[in-house]
Amino acid sequence: MASSTLPWLTLSIFVPIFFGLLVLLIGRDDNPGPARVLSLVGAIVAFLVTLPLYTGFDPTTADMQFVEFAPWIETFHLNYHLGIDGISVWFILLTAFITIIVILAGWEVIRSRVAQYMAAFLILSGLMIGVFSALDGMLFYVFFEATLIPMYIIIGAWGGPNRVYAAFKFFLYTLMGSLLTLIAFIYLWHVAGGSFDVLTWQNMPLGYTEQILIFIALFAAFAVKVPMWPIHTWLPDAHVEAPTGGSIVLAAIMLKLGAYAFLRFSLPITPDAAHSLAGIMIALSLVAVIYIGLVAIVQDDMKKLVAYSSVAHMGFVTLGFFLFNITGLEGAIIQMISHGFVSGAMFMCIGVMYDRLHTRRIDAYGGLINRMPRFATYFLLFSMANAGLPGTSGFIGEFTVILGAVQYNFWIGLLAATALIWGAGYSLWMFKRVALGPVANEQVDGMRDLCSREFLILGLLAFFVLFLGIYPRFFTELMHPSVQALLDHVSISKL
Repeated sequence: MASSTLPWLTLSIFVPIFFGLLVLLIGRDDNPGPARVLSLVGAIVAFLVTLPLYTGFDPTTADMQFVEFAPWIETFHLNYHLGIDGISVWFILLTAFITIIVILAGWEVIRSRVAQYMAAFLILSGLMIGVFSALDGMLFYVFFEATLIPMYIIIGAWGGPNRVYAAFKFFLYTLMGSLLTLIAFIYLWHVAGGSFDVLTWQNMPLGYTEQILIFIALFAAFAVKVPMWPIHTWLPDAHVEAPTGGSIVLAAIMLKLGAYAFLRFSLPITPDAAHSLAGIMIALSLVAVIYIGLVAIVQDDMKKLVAYSSVAHMGFVTLGFFLFNITGLEGAIIQMISHGFVSGAMFMCIGVMYDRLHTRRIDAYGGLINRMPRFATYFLLFSMANAGLPGTSGFIGEFTVILGAVQYNFWIGLLAATALIWGAGYSLWMFKRVALGPVANEQVDGMRDLCSREFLILGLLAFFVLFLGIYPRFFTELMHPSVQALLDHVSISKL
């Protein structure tokens, strides 16, 4: 295993948490300026300490790198065990980048309890990076569950009129599913002779019935987090009520926690169960891709529309996982990264409009391009990416998964490909009603175009949407050995 002289993973986890606590200490409601500045400095520093994970990464091996190991709770053989491969490294970088975006997004919009708001995102960032780097099962579980607390507070304290209901529903759904996963982890600890080491779990011989039961227990937590149909109903409520920053992080990063967990736990630990239940997983994914895409078309709230589109796009991710070919699996991971940029950008665009007009209803807008041409240009680009336009990141992920699906079964590929139609339907129809045509009313007539801060945020997101769409090899080169190793591992029966 490759390692490093400096504990870069520990720094990646605890630098944002440290800055978050520092912001809480110095923050004052009567003078929020220092808290804002310190939060941005903390987010930038936290991003910078993740860069050595990329620059020092060896793309020729599938072994875990930057490994850190120390005893944690020796009585139960719990260890502080961290490491990353070519899959997890991208999500750590994405998390740190999106944290800068949400700090900037809330810079002027959040005016009450500013320090607590900024601190919640910094702490949440550290906890999510912990999820992507944990190689001890219980350490993973602690980070996985701890992410609920800051997001619960973000929705409940700074959300919309029904924020308490949405926050409680979000917390209840995600916590209840995780209890079965905890039972599965304890069982694996017992079978492994008192070890929570994830790499040990991945190489244990488990009986078929054991694998099925463990897969179902893990599914209970991971599918809710993705979320998969039909346990997706918490997501639209959470998105609608969350502040803009909360929606960005929820869509861009938190949905990826469940998908990543499928790759780290469900597939490698229970490969035979994964193969046996693949038909069910593919069917659920196709329902999300097709049915939820149709549900998105009829929404009159922009946030709800994009929230449902997220469920449809994440359906591509779970579909790619269970095709068991390199094309589908790499496509699914690219789709996860792409969705981080595109969904984050879509929610940022909706936030820009909401800050000016204080409504998310599509019929309240119209002719926005006449008053906000710079914004409309960005909004069109991200809407096209959301629809899967070639040249954008949205196309690369979906098209690659469709190719993998065709290799697996032509008809499954054909059904998945219909998502490009539904995506164009809900994305471009929303853009048409919001931005095109004559100015709809006096409120729209008085809307001002992007300020420099908003232009910078959307510009950064646009760059990565186009960069990933034009040069996906930059991302796939690093992940390919790890994806191939995972696929080889899953193809070997443990029976």
